[in-house]
Amino acid sequence: MENLKTEQIIDYVITYGIPILKAILIYIIGSWLIKKIVKAFTNLMARKKYDESLQKFLERLVAITLQIFLIITVISTLGVETTSLAAVIAAAGLAIGMALQGSLSNFAGGVLLIIFKPYEIGDLIEAQGELGTVKEIDILNTKLITPQNKLAIIPNGPMANGNIVNYTKEGKIRVDITIGVGYGEDIKTAKEVLLEVLTSNPKVLKNPAPSVNVVELADSSVNFAVRPYTKPADYWDVYFQTVEGCKLALDKANIEIPYPHQVEIHKK
Repeated sequence: MENLKTEQIIDYVITYGIPILKAILIYIIGSWLIKKIVKAFTNLMARKKYDESLQKFLERLVAITLQIFLIITVISTLGVETTSLAAVIAAAGLAIGMALQGSLSNFAGGVLLIIFKPYEIGDLIEAQGELGTVKEIDILNTKLITPQNKLAIIPNGPMANGNIVNYTKEGKIRVDITIGVGYGEDIKTAKEVLLEVLTSNPKVLKNPAPSVNVVELADSSVNFAVRPYTKPADYWDVYFQTVEGCKLALDKANIEIPYPHQVEIHKK
């Protein structure tokens, strides 16, 4: 009788004890490997200079994914059927994905924007009908400060899939202004006066050089394309200074800027 009990205990140990020991060993070694893999992945992202918010998210994503595979492996080692468990996890993942479809699209867009960097914080950009300076790029949205000092929050999904005009990337931007003078004025003199306004402004870049050219013979004026280049941060300063400076300089040179005239007809 005692021999029978001893044999049963041995059978239980062999049947259940060895798989449990194997599962514990797999979990310990697997956890150690996961830490090493996550650490190596973190160092790789640091060397590539990924955005800090993206680094933390991807670290958690990799760690959680590896932990799930480790748990499934441990459960399988214990002799539990994992096919149904994997199906439940897959179904739950699909349901969550459908419920968060819009957010996942924005998240994916945020990852692409952070990796490929079509714009950075401080850049002046135009996208999705908004013009402004980039204040913040998070994983779901991009925040812009418009020229009117308004905060524009744009989802990253449309940002990643739409057109983006970056005015800062090249380090210089052209200011387009049209100035008209009367048909009776000397074009060469007017051009020299307007060009002097540009070259005397310290915020106007010398390279590329500013230009003034006749662009149109309008109904009541000869129109000049006044084109100074400046740094993106100085765009509005140069724009307003140029418009005002051109008016003052043309007045000083007695060059007429046409404007609509009203002729009064007196009836007898």
